[in-house]
Amino acid sequence: MRKQSSRDCCSDDRASDRVRINPALERIIAQRFSRRDILKLAAGLGGLTLLRPVAAMSRDRAEISGSTLTFPEVRRGADANLHVAEGYRAEVLIRWGDPILSESMPFDPLRQSAASQSASFGYNNDFLGFVPFPGQDHRAMLLVNHEFTQGAMMFPGSPAAKDLSKEQVDIEIAAHGASLVELERESGRWKVCRGSIFNRRISPWTPMRFDGPAAGSARLHTPYSKSGYASQGTYANCGGGLTPWGTVLSAEENIHFYFYGSAEAGVEAENHSRLGIQSTEDPRFHWGRFYERWNLDKNPREPLHVGWIVEIDPFDPESIPVKHTALGRFKHEACSLHINRDGRLVVFLGDDQYFEYIYRYVSNGCFKPNDCENNRQLLRVGVLSVAEFKDDGALIWHPLEYGRGPLTATNGFHCQADVLIDTRKAADLVGATPMDRPEDVEVNPMSGEVFVMLTKNPKRGASQVNRANPRAGNTAGHIVTLKAPDKDYAFSEFRWEIFLLAGDPDEREPASRYPAGLAREGWFQNPDNCTFDREGRLWLATDGNQEPGEADGVWACDTDGPARAITRRFIRLPFGAEATGPCFSPDHQTFFLSVQHPGDGSSFDDPSTRWPDFDSALPPRPAVIAVYRDDNGVVGS
Repeated sequence: MRKQSSRDCCSDDRASDRVRINPALERIIAQRFSRRDILKLAAGLGGLTLLRPVAAMSRDRAEISGSTLTFPEVRRGADANLHVAEGYRAEVLIRWGDPILSESMPFDPLRQSAASQSASFGYNNDFLGFVPFPGQDHRAMLLVNHEFTQGAMMFPGSPAAKDLSKEQVDIEIAAHGASLVELERESGRWKVCRGSIFNRRISPWTPMRFDGPAAGSARLHTPYSKSGYASQGTYANCGGGLTPWGTVLSAEENIHFYFYGSAEAGVEAENHSRLGIQSTEDPRFHWGRFYERWNLDKNPREPLHVGWIVEIDPFDPESIPVKHTALGRFKHEACSLHINRDGRLVVFLGDDQYFEYIYRYVSNGCFKPNDCENNRQLLRVGVLSVAEFKDDGALIWHPLEYGRGPLTATNGFHCQADVLIDTRKAADLVGATPMDRPEDVEVNPMSGEVFVMLTKNPKRGASQVNRANPRAGNTAGHIVTLKAPDKDYAFSEFRWEIFLLAGDPDEREPASRYPAGLAREGWFQNPDNCTFDREGRLWLATDGNQEPGEADGVWACDTDGPARAITRRFIRLPFGAEATGPCFSPDHQTFFLSVQHPGDGSSFDDPSTRWPDFDSALPPRPAVIAVYRDDNGVVGS
C-alpha cells in the first residue's frame, strides 16, 4: 500500500465523502470504461487527444526521439539525498529557521521561540512568487508560502499535536503564513539578503482587509472584525500566482484542520460541513485550546475569514494584505492570471479536494499598463464561473451570480456575498463537474492551452466515471488541457482534452497512458504544481509519487511536437519530501523549487533523512533550492 504523505493528509476528503451527483452531473455520466476502452475514449470525442499506450519501455536511460529537453534523466529510487540531472547543481537558498529580519537569531532547534520564528523563515514552504525589482535583473523579491507545520518534526521529543505546549503552539502559528525575502544575484548565483528593508514575515496574526462583494457582510463579523471589512492573518497557504502589476497572490487551502468546537451547530453549520470542518476534540492543530479565535463555540465565523485569495505587495513592507472575495471561498490550490485579448483579467482557480471544481474569474475592467490604481480594482469586480465538462469535449462556464438560475433566496442566497462565501454550494447547484482533486491550473504562455493538474481520486467509483475523469479508483492522477476559442479566455465555452493519464505503465490499475517512447524513468503519478519555461515546455512537481522505493520530484516534457507529453525526470527528492512551487528566473538560468516536509513519516528524534544540513544536531528542514546548469546555460536546453 502506498505511503500517505503529509499533503495527502492535509488534502482531506471529508467534505466530499458524500459524493454529490446532481441531475446536471447525471446527464454527463458516461458508461464505465475498460482498459481497452480508454484507448477509444479520445477518438470517440472528436477533438480530444488520442493517447497511445506505452511501447515496450527501455529499462535504460533512453534517448527520446524528438524531445527538445537535453538533460539526462534522474534514475528512479529513494534515499536520504536530493538528486538533480547530471550537468546541473542544486543549491539551498533558504531553509526553515534561517534568519530573515535583522533582529532574528541563528536557528537553534533546542531553543526555539515564537519571537525568533516570527523573524525567521517559516515551515513547510510551498508556492514561490519570484518578482524582479523593476528594471533590474540582479535583484528580486521572493514570496514563499508556509502551508502547515508538523510538531513531531519540529520539536525534541517528537510531540503529538495534542501534547504541544502553548509556547510550541505559538511557534507553530508563527511558522505559518508567508516569508518575503530580497534576493540578489552575484556571479550567477542567487542569495538571500538578510535584514533587507523589504524582508517581511506574514502570519496568522498579520492585519488584513477584505474587498469585493463579500466585504462588510454580516457573516464576516467577528470579535476582531466588528464591521466585516477587517480580517486577521492568513494560514494554510498553498499555491499562488503573480499579478501583472507586481504583487503576489497567496492561496488559502486546507483551512478545516484548525478549529475546535461544535461545527454541526450554530449559524454556519451548513457552510462548515461543505468545507469539511467537523466537530473534534483532537484536530490537526490545537490552536483553539489556547485562543478563542479558533474555537467554534466562541467564534463560529472565524472559518469564514479563511479560504480566500490574498494579495500581498512585496515592495511595501507596511502594506496591508487584501483578501479578494470576488475570487470565491473554497480550498484554493493556486491562481493563474492571464490578460485576455480584450484587456480583461482572467484568473483560473482549482479547489484541491476530491470531487471538487475548476473555476474561472473574469474582471469587468481592463488591464492598463502603469496604472496600478486601475489594475488593483480588477480583482474586486468581475464574474466568477465554474466548469462543467461535457462528454463531447465541450466545457461550459457557469456564472455564479446572485439571482441567476438556482442562486436565489429559495436556496439560501440573499446577495452576492452569500454566493461567494458559499462558493461550493453555488457550484453544486449550477451543475459543475466534480473532478479528481484539481490542483494547479496554468496557462501555457506559448500555446495558450490551459493545463489542469488533477492529482488523484481513489474515491471515484465505477458508476461515477465520466469522460473528463475516466478512471475509477484513480490513485495516479491525470492532466487535462483546456482550449479557449481564438484564445478568448472570457468566452463561455471552451474545448477540453486529456493530456495524459499518469501512473506506472507496468501496473494494470489504474490504467495509465503516455505517448510511445517514454523511458523507464519518465513515468510519474500525482501531478500537483506546474510551470512553463520560455519554450512552452511543462515542468511539473508531484505529490504522492512515494511508492516503495520511489520518491517525489520534478518531471518535464514538451507540450507540442513529436515528444508532446513524453515526460522526463529532472529532480528526485529525499525520503518523505514533496516538490512544490516550481518557477524560473526571467532568464531561465535558474530553476527554483520548494522542498516540503523532508523526512515526513519519521520524527525529530529519529529522522529518515537530515537533508539539507546532514548535521546530527539538526532535524530535516524544509527548504527552497535554486538549480543551475554547470555551464550557467538555460535550464532544460
